[in-house]
Amino acid sequence: MGKSEDELTPAQIVAELDTYIIGQEKAKKSVAIALRNRYRRKNLPEDLKDEVAPKNIIMIGPTGVGKTEIARRLSNISGAPFMKVEATKYTEVGYVGRDVESMIRDLTNISVNDVKKELSEEVETIAKERAEEDLLDILLPPISFPRKSPAPEAAGERAGTSPDEKRTKTRDRFREMLKKGELEDKVVELEVKQPKTQVLGMFAGTGLEDMDSNISNMFNNIFPEKKKRKKVMVKEARKILEEEERDKLIDMDKVVKIAIERVEQSGIVFLDEIDKIATKGSSHGPDVSREGVQRDILPIVEGSTVTTKYGAVRTHHILFIAAGAFHMSKPSDLIPELQGRFPIRVELKSLTTDDLEKILTLPKNALVKQYSALLKTEGVELDFRPDAIKEIAKIATFVNSQTENIGARRLYTIMELLLEDVSFSAPELKGQTIPVTVDYVRSRLKEVLENKDLSKYIL
Repeated sequence: MGKSEDELTPAQIVAELDTYIIGQEKAKKSVAIALRNRYRRKNLPEDLKDEVAPKNIIMIGPTGVGKTEIARRLSNISGAPFMKVEATKYTEVGYVGRDVESMIRDLTNISVNDVKKELSEEVETIAKERAEEDLLDILLPPISFPRKSPAPEAAGERAGTSPDEKRTKTRDRFREMLKKGELEDKVVELEVKQPKTQVLGMFAGTGLEDMDSNISNMFNNIFPEKKKRKKVMVKEARKILEEEERDKLIDMDKVVKIAIERVEQSGIVFLDEIDKIATKGSSHGPDVSREGVQRDILPIVEGSTVTTKYGAVRTHHILFIAAGAFHMSKPSDLIPELQGRFPIRVELKSLTTDDLEKILTLPKNALVKQYSALLKTEGVELDFRPDAIKEIAKIATFVNSQTENIGARRLYTIMELLLEDVSFSAPELKGQTIPVTVDYVRSRLKEVLENKDLSKYIL
């Protein structure tokens, strides 16, 4: 995670996005402004702050041009609670399936886990110390002497060392051994919590997270927390005990309060495949999987209160970024009220040969860098020549033009086919350098270029 959204200017946000995404300047600019507006709103007077609604965005463009990647990288840059969902997975209220409010519940869960992780780092040192003491208690259980036999204590006093002193010394020796890692493989027995979802899974097909929060709480009261004894090695026991101690040290009320505030003020929902729920004008009556879902999404985007297991969450200032290819439909096929809630529309351009060439080499996670690093683990060096990279980009553009245009995703399959033999034989090629030249590229991809029928299956 980089800087917080408070520290990033729109130009810096675009620069951060440029390290992973080639082109699409207009889309980057729009999301950078939307993110900066969150910071600006925070600095407004209280009476005006609630009046400023987020400027939701629809990104329109073919598959594989960077729509999802822009939203995903944006969440990493800002550190805001982020949720990517597909519009097609939801159904209208009253029908079997997930209702649209579950996206806010999921976003809240993500925020709670993030805050919990942050606060757990603050108590990490104390949790480790307490877990070590718990582990020593398991390794050295308390010993009680019978009342009628004071002999050991008396003998200890005459010798100058009481049983307590002996025990302290032994405990210190064990602590030293633990720190040195000498007891890591020793087996110990401890009590571990049994997840309630295992007990209650039979009551909900998709698990407790999809159940109504009231029903979930009812079952939690009916079924008390269970513990079971488990034999584990010291290295695993340490992790279990540290986790339990962290949970004890963290104030969950504080976690929930911070998490809900973050969702309400900084949350981002990326609604993918929104074109799949757009309906044509010829539709007869309400469509459960399309228009009905749009009508349910509308109040959440407009601003409503959603009940979660952590409490009520207001969606008035959550930023919604929708995306779709809109091949078979267009944004105007969405219901008018929903269109009005996405005032910013950005069209992403199809990728050119030059764009594909840059995608192969420039981003931090460029495919050429990925494959070179993968094969380097086997001791094989890949020497990609600049003209060979240009040829790969040309072939990708050609195949996209002859079959389905899947944008930059075409590069994945072409690179996989190109390096298939080298990847297979890499263990036997240790210490060698493989030059990837134009001739090598053409010979390996000859069939794809010559056989159009075959190229249709190279997705």
